[in-house]
Amino acid sequence: MSFVIDFGWLQAFMLAGVRMVAFLIVAPPFAGGAFPARIKAMLGIGLALAVSPAVTPGFHTLETGPFIGALVLEAAAGALFGFLVLLIFAAVQSAGSLVDMFGGFQLAQGYDPQSMVNGAQFARLFHMTAMALLFASGGYQLLVGGLVRTFSAWPLGSAVDLAAPAQAMIHGLTQMFLAAVQIAGPLLIVLFLADAGLGLLTRVAPALNAFALGFPAKILLTLVLGSVAFVALPQIVSELVERSAALLIGGGSR
Repeated sequence: MSFVIDFGWLQAFMLAGVRMVAFLIVAPPFAGGAFPARIKAMLGIGLALAVSPAVTPGFHTLETGPFIGALVLEAAAGALFGFLVLLIFAAVQSAGSLVDMFGGFQLAQGYDPQSMVNGAQFARLFHMTAMALLFASGGYQLLVGGLVRTFSAWPLGSAVDLAAPAQAMIHGLTQMFLAAVQIAGPLLIVLFLADAGLGLLTRVAPALNAFALGFPAKILLTLVLGSVAFVALPQIVSELVERSAALLIGGGSR
């Protein structure tokens, strides 16, 4: 009995697996500590097996040197696509950080090793809520589908054109800041008006020492009005998923 090994399929499978694993290491929601490295590797290999029939046609077997270079290129491509998704979803954490800073929670900043988030209460709470919504809504499937479509825009072993990925990164960074302000904007306006009101009250009646009362008042406003941002988070996460999938396709186009 003899076995025939298709080296073209094997190389295409390995290259696709490297791109998938690199993406899963960087991109949310898979980048957190809740996903062990072994699970990420197994998931990347499974996805590579799923896409191997689509990426094998047209792929030519490479020699050892070009194949090693192609492996490095695919690892960089997967990390780049994962970073594009990370940029978009960093908007939720950035919005939580803005709420913490304006609401007076920034002094309680800490590092969460499970989700690898460094921030105060609202930053970590917004991040955990966004990841939960991402799984509950099936948005992670849309992200994986966007990664699969990058094989059509950026075939295995193809030459690198950094113009489209660089433009996608600039667009993703802009969208991150814009989305963060949109998420936390209403609450920030209320907290700013509270600061302005306390300042006017201090000018009118200095003996009241309004700023001493301002810290608990701002914390109360933040806790009460923070529910407004949570009501909008499902729709926001859905829009972020759509933007991330579109950014993946745009970043992979050459």
